[in-house]
Amino acid sequence: QAQLVESGGGFVQTGGSLRLSCAAPRRTVMWYTMAWFRQATGREREFVAAISRSGPVTYNTASVQGRFTISRDNAKSTVYLQMNSLKPEDTAIYFCAAAQPGNPAKEASSYDYWGQGTQVTVSS
Repeated sequence: QAQLVESGGGFVQTGGSLRLSCAAPRRTVMWYTMAWFRQATGREREFVAAISRSGPVTYNTASVQGRFTISRDNAKSTVYLQMNSLKPEDTAIYFCAAAQPGNPAKEASSYDYWGQGTQVTVSS
């Protein structure tokens, strides 16, 4: 059972930046597809970005349009989500998740492990 722990959320004004972190067991970070999802109040969970164990990344281009960057530091057993040019519509709880390699990265059902989430609030 892999434990994922998110941090770095908070309150920021429109146009600001935040960096989210997801700490996980090293084996998980190195061998699983790691992803970020988000869920706004009253809405379904939405895919944000994923990084495979070999490095290729996938983004929800419609939502993040080059503003967000996912990365992984195997030595620190941590996955990051750098969020720039934040907008009020980015307000949500952000979740870190891990999936077996080869599963569809954009599907929440692909992911075996989830963190508890971290709140991001962007004011207008």
